[in-house]
Amino acid sequence: MQSKSAIVSFSGGQDSTTCLFWALSQYDHVETVGFNYGQKNNIELVCRQNILGKIKTQFPQFAEKLGCDLVIDASTFGQVSASALTSSGEEISATGAQGLPSSFVPARNLMFMTYVGARAYLREIHTIVTGVGQADFSGYPDCRRNTMDAMQQALSLGMDWPIEIVTPLMFRTKAQTWELAHELGGDALVDFIVHETHTCYEGDREHFHPWGYGCGKCPACVLREKGFEEYCRTK
Repeated sequence: MQSKSAIVSFSGGQDSTTCLFWALSQYDHVETVGFNYGQKNNIELVCRQNILGKIKTQFPQFAEKLGCDLVIDASTFGQVSASALTSSGEEISATGAQGLPSSFVPARNLMFMTYVGARAYLREIHTIVTGVGQADFSGYPDCRRNTMDAMQQALSLGMDWPIEIVTPLMFRTKAQTWELAHELGGDALVDFIVHETHTCYEGDREHFHPWGYGCGKCPACVLREKGFEEYCRTK
């Protein structure tokens, strides 16, 4: 079971949901881990639970593969990692400290991989799947493949437990991420991702667009909309 199992770092957003379905298509047993790190858009924690429940009813072919879920309380992380995503008083903008977007949460993905790696050790699983990518992203340095390579080596050495961090979206644009969802589950999965996932940094779940819920203005919404429009033009 070890080589046929994976743990997905699952937030409830478009990318991690696409990766979850990818993992379900590739592995016999898939578990999930999520994080409450004090994020402003914590509506994603509600969405992720809804997604996990609906997978079992709307995509029954994956029901038996989907294993246990764990949400980790990392709500104090904002005390050491300031960001517009963890501070309701700061405006989300394209440029913040050190020239990075203000939505960048320093070391967030490093923290995620450390916790998921420990969980993988406990569950006797060697594969972590995460939705980070460097082809069409917001400029976060912890989304790059060389960062994941370094984390993979550190976790494997530090636990004496071989860990592979798999990044299905690493070199995909947002349009190609929508295409991957279609390859995995056709129009039904694309529609599911549009309606059920949440990516908006502002946590807006009131305004619905052809590409999903969101404010339509924050960097995450702009990127998601652009990718969806490109995807639709190539169908």
